[in-house]
Amino acid sequence: MFDRPGPPRRRGAGSRSNAAPGARTPHFWRLEALVTFRELGVVPEITDALASEGIVDAFPIQELALPIALGGHDIIGQARTGTGKTLAFGVALLQRITHGRKRPQGLVVAPTRELALQVTDDLLVAGGKLGTRVLAVYGGRAYEPQIEALREGVDVVVGTPGRLLDLVKQKHLDLSEVQVLVLDEADRMLDLGFLPDIERIIERIPAQRQTMLFSATMPGEIVALSRKYLTRPTNVRAEAHTESEATPQVVQHVWQAHQMDKPEMLARLLQAEGRGLTMVFCQTKRACDRVASDLVQRGFAAAAVHGDLGQGQRERALRAFRNGKIDV
Repeated sequence: MFDRPGPPRRRGAGSRSNAAPGARTPHFWRLEALVTFRELGVVPEITDALASEGIVDAFPIQELALPIALGGHDIIGQARTGTGKTLAFGVALLQRITHGRKRPQGLVVAPTRELALQVTDDLLVAGGKLGTRVLAVYGGRAYEPQIEALREGVDVVVGTPGRLLDLVKQKHLDLSEVQVLVLDEADRMLDLGFLPDIERIIERIPAQRQTMLFSATMPGEIVALSRKYLTRPTNVRAEAHTESEATPQVVQHVWQAHQMDKPEMLARLLQAEGRGLTMVFCQTKRACDRVASDLVQRGFAAAAVHGDLGQGQRERALRAFRNGKIDV
């Protein structure tokens, strides 16, 4: 499932820092019309693969980041999930790496297994006509299939920090030829305590590389990381602060209810016309199971996803959710 919002906007706000080294003031400019991936300099093999999925026009973060990334420059991208950042770095990575080598040429580090799988799926689609070999590595799965794929050769590895380091230490994963490094949702990795692991990974990658760091927020530790490991990066932001405040992405409603009334209220809400795919967050794993079971008894296509389930169960539930077989 591509990390893309709804229908393209005819007008959107963008900001781009394109100042000379040492300059502090970014230049802000407007994105007035839709621009296609082909117009941004993306090769036909990738644009054709995207077009087959109905993706032709670039969204703001892609339009801002791709010309810089395709030029081989380091990037700090500030973007929320759902703004299209996966293709912002993914298309450039696919176009810039050398395909067909034994050792990986591209590396994407992600904070969670689910994000690693999503990025992997997107890269496989976008790189399908290039024959790109993409491997997801993460904990909760057996080592052997991942080791076997690495032995046969891959072009891009997408993984979580812990499993990446494990494979490096066991000498199954060689990062000595990585040309492009992407740190996706860096602030989330900071929250999960992965910063030391990320630094250990970066130390094993050639200094001569392109690095792209994407983060929804820029806490001090992430700023320090970017200063240490990125070379004269260009800052891109998908929207100006004023736009974010003027047009919030989420509408919130609050209902106060007795604990006993919550299942009935939730069921009524889920009967709303055109509600689409729905996520229900619960306070505990046990509550997730209880709510999912209650909804199934009421006739809803629901499933629970939480840490007590095996990784295979979680992946099957999320795959069914993406495919529409489960909608809650």
